[in-house]
Amino acid sequence: MSEKPDTTGEAEELNWAELKPQLVKLVLELGPLILFFVINAKGKSILAAYPSLNAIFPGPIFLATGVFMIAMAISLTLSWLILKRVAIMPLVTGVVVLVFGGLTLYLQDDTFIKMKPTIVNILFGGVLLGGLVFGQSLLKYVFGDVYKLQPKGWSILTLRWGIFFFALAILNEVVWRNFTTDQWVTFKVWGIMPITVVFSLMQLKILNQYTQTDKEAN
Repeated sequence: MSEKPDTTGEAEELNWAELKPQLVKLVLELGPLILFFVINAKGKSILAAYPSLNAIFPGPIFLATGVFMIAMAISLTLSWLILKRVAIMPLVTGVVVLVFGGLTLYLQDDTFIKMKPTIVNILFGGVLLGGLVFGQSLLKYVFGDVYKLQPKGWSILTLRWGIFFFALAILNEVVWRNFTTDQWVTFKVWGIMPITVVFSLMQLKILNQYTQTDKEAN
């Protein structure tokens, strides 16, 4: 009886090859956010150690914003160099960060950087729901290479994500208008991501229910 070839090593190598780009993407997206949180938390001591910075950054949130802008630019550049592509959502987010971060520093008003998540989420939500009005499930154009779903599945997912983005926009407005800057930064970094992950996991049923079969695809 012939022995079956051991393909365990090949499978592990394949899984790592598939997983590596996702890990790189996760690091590049989370890196600037974590830096934003750390610099804001350590901002007072940094500004005290380097008083000359106070002329440009009159408070921790402004210093954190400046670092955040630079980190986002580096993240997008590395994404292009390493992954050979920049996903549309990080690209749009990066552009809004640079615009609203620049306004924050130029006008010395942290309202702009606090409103950035609101603007980004309204933009994403508006595009997705607007597409549905014209019969287009735009989420398919973003994740169509990853998931193969029936048209109804794409419509449901697009509707849910559109509403979810608007919910995040409202939540951001509630937090920054009613809590301290430090509390808002904590929510932005450690609150939005877990909420998004939980919401994503809640969509697994739709992904399984409306997965397109090979017969339907043909």
